[in-house]
Amino acid sequence: MNNTKIDSKPTEEVLASTDVLVVGAGIIGLAHAAIAHQAGFSVTVIERDHRAIGASIRNFGHACITAQHGELYDLAQAGRRHWLDFASKAGFWALEAGALVVAATELELQLLREFSASRPVGQVRVLDAEEVRAKLGRENTDGIRGGAFLADDLRVDPRTTVGTLASWLDRQENAEVHFNTAAVDFTFGTTRRARVKTSRGIYETDHVFICVGHDVDYLFPEVALEHKITRCSLQMAAAAAPESTTIIPAVLTATSMLRYDAFTRMPSAPRLRIHMESQRPDLLDIGANVMFTQRPDGTMLLGDSHSYELTQPPFLSESTTDTLLDAAAKVLDVERFTLTERWQGIYASSDVAPLLVKEISESVTLVSVTSGIGMTVSFGLAEANLNAMLPAGASRRSTSQVS
Repeated sequence: MNNTKIDSKPTEEVLASTDVLVVGAGIIGLAHAAIAHQAGFSVTVIERDHRAIGASIRNFGHACITAQHGELYDLAQAGRRHWLDFASKAGFWALEAGALVVAATELELQLLREFSASRPVGQVRVLDAEEVRAKLGRENTDGIRGGAFLADDLRVDPRTTVGTLASWLDRQENAEVHFNTAAVDFTFGTTRRARVKTSRGIYETDHVFICVGHDVDYLFPEVALEHKITRCSLQMAAAAAPESTTIIPAVLTATSMLRYDAFTRMPSAPRLRIHMESQRPDLLDIGANVMFTQRPDGTMLLGDSHSYELTQPPFLSESTTDTLLDAAAKVLDVERFTLTERWQGIYASSDVAPLLVKEISESVTLVSVTSGIGMTVSFGLAEANLNAMLPAGASRRSTSQVS
């Protein structure tokens, strides 16, 4: 799919005026554009690349709603209905598949019992070993103590979702998506309107949402420094599914319980970390979150590791890939996977806060998810940000809240 709009405009020409301009056509940017358009605003999206190639297509396609905590949980739940709504409207694949957490030990199962007890009845259902085996399609329960099913989680196809959503949005009245168009400067004066200079000309707009993921430091280095944004690199791989294997939910493991806030707040979490440090230091050394999903075409998406640097080297470690694949193969009780692809994902990360929402000016908002859960909170975060700006941008629009 090629969404590029080729123009030959002089760079100083005012191309158009729009209510909302979004910089970045990843899932965060597109969610802001879709929610703004739904609220009745005219919307333009610009993207420097010819198509989506970043974190929005390099992930598991898992909206990990249930394992979030606090504000992130609220945003994830708020965005869930929008995921399903826009999947219906735009025609991308989305499934209320839930997530399966596999427990290999009694300690892991105890943590899942605690988690289930902390949530509304039915949201987290503790499973016995046989129920987990059935969901995995395995022939035996060797190495499985039990597990839990997280009912609210969603799955989408990461390779096709953002492209389909961008194409749909571009077909709507009062909405445009321009690829191969880079933002190079932002100016704002005494009026609330902003002017955004791009590689193809100037846009005037009531409000700009800058959604450039981990590249905040390219446009606003002082903000990136203040928020201590770095780049998290992860390794993932795709493989042909084992014969006759169909797995509906996303599959998580003990390493997942050490990464997501809702799990780490459980009483048994410290003991689980000590246990993993003793039994699987190799997984902790690479920042592993051993998990997998299955795309609609049957392909398994396997991963992942985590490392942190301001600039990430592009080279992938074979030993890291081997460690991840061996752990995933053990969960499925297969000898090995037949790999079809390997890749590096990069997303923004910060120890300061999991989200960056910064008002650069009255008419310019910088947005970055700095915790690796962009797919999960995208629509909920967009809704919150649009509701926050509506009073300032509502001179020609209804001031009713986004719904």
